[in-house]
Amino acid sequence: MKTIDVVKALSALAQESRLAVFRLLVKRGPEGFTPTVLADKVGIAAPTLSFHLKELERAGLVAVRREGRFLFYSTRFDRMKGLVSFLTDECCSQADEACDADCKPVVAQARRRSA
Repeated sequence: MKTIDVVKALSALAQESRLAVFRLLVKRGPEGFTPTVLADKVGIAAPTLSFHLKELERAGLVAVRREGRFLFYSTRFDRMKGLVSFLTDECCSQADEACDADCKPVVAQARRRSA
């Protein structure tokens, strides 16, 4: 990821409503949500949500797809992973002592869905 892309992404996430929307979309996965569902879940007005979604899309953090007459917004996981990688790629590279355990990415435990 280029530095300018990282700055855009971090700037987009540096706002409470956008961060809440992004985190909700991350939880949802590739299916995404329609703006109506997002507005209900986050509790913000549709015009305000539209503005925030455009900012997240402009920063490359979310994608939008059309299914019939509905729009679905979802996380661009490639960009999210690229952002985290950019922030951590040289972790402890200038440390005087080994800090491997501190630099290892945290792996979330996979949740099993009940049938």
